[in-house]
Amino acid sequence: MLSKEIKEGLIRSRQQGLSIPEISRLHLVPKSTVLRWVKDVRILPKYHARWLERRNASKIISKKNWELATTRADTLIKRIDDHMLALVAATLYWAEGSKKDFSISNTDPVMIKTFLNILRKVFSVKDDDIKVSLRIYEDLDKKACLKFWSEITKVTLDERTSINVLKGSKRGKLKYGMCRVRVRKGGLLLKEFFAIINRVDKLMS
Repeated sequence: MLSKEIKEGLIRSRQQGLSIPEISRLHLVPKSTVLRWVKDVRILPKYHARWLERRNASKIISKKNWELATTRADTLIKRIDDHMLALVAATLYWAEGSKKDFSISNTDPVMIKTFLNILRKVFSVKDDDIKVSLRIYEDLDKKACLKFWSEITKVTLDERTSINVLKGSKRGKLKYGMCRVRVRKGGLLLKEFFAIINRVDKLMS
């Protein structure tokens, strides 16, 4: 529980144009808590110009860091082969996949697309063996979700596609819901993925 003085301090700091991380450090309060208390607080007019300058400066720094990160990535990874792709897929599955059957679920379209591309290219998984289902909230457009994930997965999704509709509203990151990819008769593939993971563990030990 925050004291009245701390709450007032959070609001006052935001009014003066401080960022969420700055307020968090100044008052020793978690950023999530700061955001909850100041999300609707307006910057006072006399601090607005300073706030804009600081925000623009943050954008410039972020852009430079992205350029640096991209250069480093280009230097580190000059080419990609099937061995590296297999490691990427196994790592993704290790983090997000099911331990019971060969299936993986996520809301990130790049992750799902990359994973499926590797399954097809490296592990020779046929489209007929790929089954896609969705989990969406009731406020989402079902047809838009089917169209979106159909384009991402390159699998035809229509009214026959299994869709689990959840009650409530969940926009933002879940704009198109969650996609689940399952490989039919994927028992051997599941073992192969975990064998790759065990091999990496053994080599790193």
